[in-house]
Amino acid sequence: MRTMMLALAATSLTVPAVTVATPAAAHQARAYSGKTWYDSQGRLRCRRSNGTTGLIVGAAGGALVGRAIDTRGERATGTILGAAAGALLGRQVERGRSTRRCR
Repeated sequence: MRTMMLALAATSLTVPAVTVATPAAAHQARAYSGKTWYDSQGRLRCRRSNGTTGLIVGAAGGALVGRAIDTRGERATGTILGAAAGALLGRQVERGRSTRRCR
């Protein structure tokens, strides 16, 4: 009985390892593999950043710089303008940081 239970346990551990698809098989099937994939019409597509992280970081940095530059009055104008400019600049930098070009 003990031998049969050990054999059953060994078999149950090897079956999932055999049925797992390898990355090479997925690539041959033209499926998704990382940052590139093939769409339903066979065209190569890339995953690109939408710039959200750059937008948030740029807005925070721009608000701080705008507040430091605007020294008159309430400084709200400088903070708002700095945040807007920083957000636009940060988003452009984040979206333009692509090392691989896909079409």
